[in-house]
Amino acid sequence: MTTPIPEAQHTGGDVPARAQVVVVGGGIIGCSIAYHLTRRGISDVLLIEQGTLTGGTTWHAAGLVSQLKSSHSLTKLATYSARLFEELEDETGQATGYRVTGSVSVASDEERWEETLRGMSMAKTVGVDMKVLTPQQAQEYWPLMYIDDLVGAVHITRDGHTSPVDTTMALAKGAKDRGARIIEGLAVERLRVENERIVGVETERGYVEADTVVLATGIWTRQLAETAGVNVPLQACEHFYVVTEPIPGLDPNTPVLRDPTNYTYFKEETGKIMAGFFEPRAKVWNLDGIPRDFTFGTIPEDWDHVGPIFERSIHRVPALADVGIQLFFNGPEAFTPDGVYYLGESPEVEQLFIAAGFNSVGLQSGGGVGWVLADWIADGHPPSDLSAVDIRRTFPFQSDRAFLEARISESLGLLYAMHWPFRQYESARNIRMSVLHERLTELGAVFGTVAGWERPNWFALPDMEREYRYSYGPQNWYPASAEECRAVRERVGVFDQSSFAKFRLTGADALAVLNQLGGADVDVPVGKVVYTQWLNERGGIEADLTVTRTGDEEFLIVTGAAVETRDWHTLRRACRGFAVELVNITHELPTIGVMGPLSRQLLETLTETPLDNDSFPFGSSREMSVAGIPIRALRISYVGELGWELYVDRDRAVELFDAVMDAGATYDIKAAGYHTLNSLRIEAGYRHWGHDITDEDTPLEAGLAFTIAWDKAGGFTGRDALMAQRDKPRTKRLVQFKLEDPDLVLYHDEPIYRDGEMVGRTTSAMYGHTVGGCIALGYLNHEGGVSAEWVAAGTYEIEVANVRVPATASLRSFYDPLNERVKI
Repeated sequence: MTTPIPEAQHTGGDVPARAQVVVVGGGIIGCSIAYHLTRRGISDVLLIEQGTLTGGTTWHAAGLVSQLKSSHSLTKLATYSARLFEELEDETGQATGYRVTGSVSVASDEERWEETLRGMSMAKTVGVDMKVLTPQQAQEYWPLMYIDDLVGAVHITRDGHTSPVDTTMALAKGAKDRGARIIEGLAVERLRVENERIVGVETERGYVEADTVVLATGIWTRQLAETAGVNVPLQACEHFYVVTEPIPGLDPNTPVLRDPTNYTYFKEETGKIMAGFFEPRAKVWNLDGIPRDFTFGTIPEDWDHVGPIFERSIHRVPALADVGIQLFFNGPEAFTPDGVYYLGESPEVEQLFIAAGFNSVGLQSGGGVGWVLADWIADGHPPSDLSAVDIRRTFPFQSDRAFLEARISESLGLLYAMHWPFRQYESARNIRMSVLHERLTELGAVFGTVAGWERPNWFALPDMEREYRYSYGPQNWYPASAEECRAVRERVGVFDQSSFAKFRLTGADALAVLNQLGGADVDVPVGKVVYTQWLNERGGIEADLTVTRTGDEEFLIVTGAAVETRDWHTLRRACRGFAVELVNITHELPTIGVMGPLSRQLLETLTETPLDNDSFPFGSSREMSVAGIPIRALRISYVGELGWELYVDRDRAVELFDAVMDAGATYDIKAAGYHTLNSLRIEAGYRHWGHDITDEDTPLEAGLAFTIAWDKAGGFTGRDALMAQRDKPRTKRLVQFKLEDPDLVLYHDEPIYRDGEMVGRTTSAMYGHTVGGCIALGYLNHEGGVSAEWVAAGTYEIEVANVRVPATASLRSFYDPLNERVKI
């Protein structure tokens, strides 16, 4: 911790009339963004801070610089921060206080040890230097630590810690040296927007015009963004740490120690110990907004709340029981509903960028965040896949005060909890409900939540408890999911797909808009379903969805629930200036998926519409009646089997579901959940946006070249980039894998080795009940080309919890490699 610096005078002189980029917020994030913008040659940068630099949250940050995060992309940004902080003092001449001490993370049970080792494997894909320690070796790094209950530990060599204030000042100096201007003591009161584009900021001392505005305003971001109609769901929570009296002999190079099972981190602080806490249930602070003058502010201590966690910290470091407490600190930090920060251009307002909600990792992420956001602003697109942090993953309901109060308390507590695969949130549930919810509950559904939707993940078998028992191996719902998979593969299963986002686009220019966005040609006969990807100028995949032509000038777009905001934003901006009308009809059209080899036989008992291949071929759609209920049916599949998606009005959906289930009894129909959907789609080799395909992957690399209409009239976005790649060897290619050990489970981001050399990482994985083992998708990289011959010539291993296990690679799916079953 650094002692607060005095309140500064207004600095920077008069407020300029305009700037190319205005950065609002003078903490580590805002200063890093300004610094990196100037490094990109954008010198007309104005940074505005309402108080004094670092006076919001940065000044009381613990100063930890950790490289290991929960995913590949977040770890990549954190490792950049560590490298930057090592070099920053030499560049700017401003001391930062950065020290490379390393860090030690300990595990006191086998499950935490499994999580730790899996994180270690993931970190190897980014090049993080880590090593496994025995408890005794860990104690050599931390002599004050109690180790008798430890299973193991890991050491991250290049982790460290820094002075938050001094590091921020170095970034500010670097920015000013390259031409940026910084004004302190000046508040931005509101944002000015014209025609859905930011045009400037209203300050206490006048208006500043800007081409681009960045909100790096920490705990104030939600309320300031609201002045422009922008949704940034975050909330301040109380965050606690203590600093002890001096401890004789404490080595200043002592590594940071993390004991997540006991919710505590420990850091040497000028001969003392700082112990910080991430308690299981946090305290939300000032739900209705943060005062403008809360600079270098603190919150009263609360020993009743944090005392039990402090007792647990004493278990790991018994010396805390005998040394005095010099400081009990409580200060607010911004947390988000999913525990991951927000970056990127807001979906509501063009050229308004958000960098906020850092969940206590702002300092250690700040360098990387400044880098990628500056590149995003300078180049007009992110430099890499940032979908995990993209602000476009948010939804309006998440800013509801009751939702924030319940969910944020839980999300903070999850930072040091076990990061179980498939873990479901317990708070703020039942936000968006399918009209079939009651029926699904009666059938034994165990629900998960995606984008606020309550969705059945699995259906409990008779006498099976309706709750998760988490583990890194096979979980308690596997037998239920196996039955669901068998029903869909052998008979018929029914899915509630109501959560899928659905947009209707109509108008004279609707065809032109959609054909420009996507690689496939949607100028097809009415009733045709087109699978397509929306692309960027680099040929990267921005969305993966279906477009159904429902009229000469009318189209139905269907995409995933989690990407509703993102894809709506992409389409809405593409529609500007065109004669179209766009409507979100997600809630108007519940959707029932009837999938499996007997689905045709079942539906033929309920309709007079012919369903044979000639009358109703794969990839077609029509309006028809099922059980006397008007619907739109799409013959399409995400599970690799014959099937139809039935789109129905809300007031008839339950009636339709009952009719399908009643008729399906003859065929031993079974309701199936989203765990089954995911398993079946990976078996069939179907891609999932955000995992297997992102904005930095092209259709050619992802094995989706068959979707591209190279010569369609008018071309399409990204065509030039794809043409340049078309005739060259694929140096990066999506491949399917199957573990040879049927008992091991993959998830994502595991390293892939070919003949002992790391050549890629997995993107998604699931246990394949049909094929009898865990299957995964993942990219292989090879400068000489990832050809079929090269793939076949290699021997493959995938690293699971620091152990390499044999795997089989295939360019085709392990189930129905010719994709014939959807067309039977």
